[in-house]
Amino acid sequence: MKGTAKGMYRCGFHTSEIFFTDDDGTYLMPTRDMTPVTAPGADIELSEYLEAHKSRILKLGEGRMNIPRAPQHMEPHNDWCANVPGSTLIIPVADLAQHMILTLCYLVQNGGCLFDDVNGQPIPAMERFRSIVDVENPFPLAYIEQLALTEVTAETSTSCYAGALMLQALGLGGWMYEGINPFSILGASGDPEVPGLGFRFDMPEGAILPHVTGLEGHFEGHTPPHFPDMRAAVMSVVDRKFGVGGPFNSGTDGPYKKTDMIRSEAAPFGPEAIDCVVAMADYIYETFGRFPATVPAIFTLMYLQAHKLDTGFYDAHFEPGAYLRTHAKNANNWK
Repeated sequence: MKGTAKGMYRCGFHTSEIFFTDDDGTYLMPTRDMTPVTAPGADIELSEYLEAHKSRILKLGEGRMNIPRAPQHMEPHNDWCANVPGSTLIIPVADLAQHMILTLCYLVQNGGCLFDDVNGQPIPAMERFRSIVDVENPFPLAYIEQLALTEVTAETSTSCYAGALMLQALGLGGWMYEGINPFSILGASGDPEVPGLGFRFDMPEGAILPHVTGLEGHFEGHTPPHFPDMRAAVMSVVDRKFGVGGPFNSGTDGPYKKTDMIRSEAAPFGPEAIDCVVAMADYIYETFGRFPATVPAIFTLMYLQAHKLDTGFYDAHFEPGAYLRTHAKNANNWK
């Protein structure tokens, strides 16, 4: 690989948001552009911290999201318990198009580039960037996109796992699971009675699955039609990292004693590197008619559900110790 960067551009990846639905409605709690709640060193009460996050919640619709208990929408082993009345269904959704652009940025900043293994051909524009990337040893496009998909799967699954731990601390029941059709969740099932979250989608020529691109005005994927072209999408990613409020902007608050110095340590992303990323992103979009080429632009799979735990069921059918003290305390508080 040619050259090494002063800092890790990859730091600061955060491409998912949290949606959720309960008996009263469907909501979005946006955080991917959220700056720190308070200035470094400031004391903060838990109630203030919770209120700062609660104030960000947007209500998208009334009533619980309709997810029919039918195999095309929900796997049969979940139809007795998933998204039931009284529960809260938490849905992390990732902008995989944004994550793929970040991955390309990381590759270029560390001397890497792509070739099109799907069509068995190099990306011609890479010859112009020999001075910054190794065109003799490029990475396969499909492999890099699979890597990006795996990374956002880890991000969204980790958020569900963290939520499951918090449920235990609160004394609530619930679990993380998949088994609800992601297209039904996003709104791309093709059934008008199942609008899901209402994301926009296309059916590219020859495709058998919808290509979901974003929820306009709320969670727009970094790909056309939400951006006029791939250069605009790439520049949005760069601005998110280095612009006002970004994790690599020296003016963004943080927990460090020398926050401005720490944040400005990230290696800058110069014009030639940006042009190289744009060239690869343009090639993908023009060649495949979509971005990314082989994985979804918008991705969800793992969900977290929260509900009251029926401790009486465990008392009747299990030995002591089947649930935590927090569950027992919570149950007693609601008697």
